[in-house]
Amino acid sequence: MQFPLYESSFVKRPKARIRPIRRLQQLSRKLMADRAGNFATVTVLLAVPLIAAAGMAIDITNALMARTELYNAADAAALGAIADSSPAVAAALKMTSDGTVSVGQDDARKLFFGQTSGDLQNVPVNVNISVNRVSNVVKSTVNFSASVPTTLMQIMGQTSIPISGTASAQYQTASFIDFYMLLDNTPSMGVGATSDDIAMMQKNTPDTCAFACHNLDTTNNYYNLAKSLNVKMRIDVVRQATQSLTDTAVTNRSTPDQYRMAVYTFGTKAESAGLTSVSALSSDMAQVKTSTGAVDLMTTPKQNYNNDQDTSFDTMLTQLQPIVGTGGGGTTSSDRAKVLFFVTDGVGDSYKPSTCTKPTTGGRCQEPLDISFCKPLKDQNVKIAILYTTYFPLPQNAWYNTWIAPFQSQIGTNLQNCASPGLYFEVSPTQGISDAMNALFLKVIRTPRLTG
Repeated sequence: MQFPLYESSFVKRPKARIRPIRRLQQLSRKLMADRAGNFATVTVLLAVPLIAAAGMAIDITNALMARTELYNAADAAALGAIADSSPAVAAALKMTSDGTVSVGQDDARKLFFGQTSGDLQNVPVNVNISVNRVSNVVKSTVNFSASVPTTLMQIMGQTSIPISGTASAQYQTASFIDFYMLLDNTPSMGVGATSDDIAMMQKNTPDTCAFACHNLDTTNNYYNLAKSLNVKMRIDVVRQATQSLTDTAVTNRSTPDQYRMAVYTFGTKAESAGLTSVSALSSDMAQVKTSTGAVDLMTTPKQNYNNDQDTSFDTMLTQLQPIVGTGGGGTTSSDRAKVLFFVTDGVGDSYKPSTCTKPTTGGRCQEPLDISFCKPLKDQNVKIAILYTTYFPLPQNAWYNTWIAPFQSQIGTNLQNCASPGLYFEVSPTQGISDAMNALFLKVIRTPRLTG
């Protein structure tokens, strides 16, 4: 009797454990099969998280849109506060030391709130603005923060979404620069300014000479011939281009004394060749322009005077060094940057019997620019801008073929190595020397633009 009872109780125990699981499974199948109540039940179960997710998406989208609008307003305020014609830049130019530009802060605040739409009028926005001058850089910074109210997220206890951002811009104020214009006016600059001018001279000279030599022992010289033929020489174009630069300086300056200019040549006559002042350093560009009108081709007493040794780059650069002095940062009128603006065809011709870089004839040294004479100026923080008026090959000239042609390819290379990085420009006879000089000048004075 005991055994069957034991067996019966043994069988009933596992059934007691399995029954709840089976009931749950059965209940689930009934719930899924009940088409009348299943959708409603599931919808109720999912309604709260679905509403919360939708509300979160809407509120976050609204916050991002508000943040984008405030960023646009901050960008406009930061940039506008220090634009070229802004009160802040005008005030910064008058400052004698670094510091806060308060007028720029007020201007930026007006610009910021002027850019926001009516949708943000109910959103409290905190704005912190700074406009400062450090050296010759004016920097504006606009920081903003706000709390964008939520709608559906409030059922989750989130009443607002915080947003913030920063926009900044920089403006480099006027750089004060002194330009020392060194114009090569030696006899080789009497060559025709264009290919047509060269051809005209060669056609009308018995030795097919392209140079308008200005020897004074006769009125029947090639200089006067060029004038009678209406041939423009390179020195004519260089003179006119330099005068044009004074107009460019006036157009681009922010203050009357921002740019000063001095003009030098290699001398008016070969007998006294050497660094010659045409116009003293001055910010009066009208005076500089008038004085530069006197620049002309160097005269010689007679043909082949002094064995034509009239072009000493070494002497010019050495004599200019103490005149130019040490360059500054250009941040104020008393800390001016210095630029040597050198216009030349790049071929030296002087008496250097022992130090010439090329073979000599009787001590006469014809060579490309010796760049060792550029270094002392650069060591004084002087920038060197060079406009190379290409030395035009003259294959019909025996002297050229013997003494110049062997280093023709080095002429431009040496000038470029002398120039400061980015301040070298070559212009051929078929190009506009005036346009090239103007482009190089603008490259020197060009100030950086605003950067957000």
